[in-house]
Amino acid sequence: MQTGIIEANLIKLNEVFNLPYIPDLIAQKLAGTEKSILSDINVAFHQIEYEHLRNNLQEAYQSSPLPEVPSANADLHNLLVRLRMRSYELQVNNS
Repeated sequence: MQTGIIEANLIKLNEVFNLPYIPDLIAQKLAGTEKSILSDINVAFHQIEYEHLRNNLQEAYQSSPLPEVPSANADLHNLLVRLRMRSYELQVNNS
């Protein structure tokens, strides 16, 4: 929410937020099988950290300049119509 850019890659996100436990969690996940359960984790620590991060996210949401809903739907629709019409015209002219 700080940049308006969606980033789902945890490794890249952690370059910004520098949470020291993330590389180890990623390494454990990558070393295991699909849908594996992590063992030997401090559940209490991660619960507290989860609440902390969730609060940070809520604060970022409240102070974000991003609009609640997308405002470019009509513009996007018009762009798609123009592109489709141009593509159709090219096909007709090349026939």
